[in-house]
Amino acid sequence: MNPVLETKNINKYFRKPVEFHVLKDISFSIQKGEFASIMGKSGSGKSTLLYILSTMDTDYDGQLFLNNELITGNSHQVLSKIRNKHIGFVFQFHYLLSEFTVLENVMLPARKLGLKTYPEIQKDATEKLEMLNIGHLGPKKASRISGGEKQRVAIARALINNPTILMGDEPTGNLDSFNAENVFQIFKRLKEEQGLSLLIVTHDHDFAKRTDRIIEMEDGKIISTNAPLNMI
Repeated sequence: MNPVLETKNINKYFRKPVEFHVLKDISFSIQKGEFASIMGKSGSGKSTLLYILSTMDTDYDGQLFLNNELITGNSHQVLSKIRNKHIGFVFQFHYLLSEFTVLENVMLPARKLGLKTYPEIQKDATEKLEMLNIGHLGPKKASRISGGEKQRVAIARALINNPTILMGDEPTGNLDSFNAENVFQIFKRLKEEQGLSLLIVTHDHDFAKRTDRIIEMEDGKIISTNAPLNMI
């Protein structure tokens, strides 16, 4: 087994207005090339967990490993570099900069990382857009494309630094069924063709049941990590 992401005994408390134990002893791992989904009712702790896994929240007890390296306890500056290089993130809302072109939006995380020249980043961004069949949108302003297109651009942006794992917080939650299916097929292709690991928080049962494994949460705990019935 070769986990790309692993948690050991993660606990999270909200301290105000009163202390609340929001995540309780979370231990699990995601393997290379695994497409997993996290499900649970509102308030079960799904998004809170995802923000810890993505290193955006560091106020927790327990250990988080990425590529078998302990990353818990690193400075915010180090975590920012780890996150930018190894973790792609897709939100429910695309968060594109409307005054920038599609191509410029996709290039942003690579420019921030600073490991490649501008022409190299431009070439990479163009390739990512073409891979998602939206290469023609590159010169357009982000404000001038449709909602479904914006979410595909957000996926291209999340992939620009060739991350170890792609995480999503309800990435299809704001889309109609046609565009939600498009996004699912993109994720499936990334797993099958590139061996990318994916961890997606979703309320969509149809989406989740087609992933390799559903991690089900309730009251801040993981209550099952089974493969969907149709996968067994």
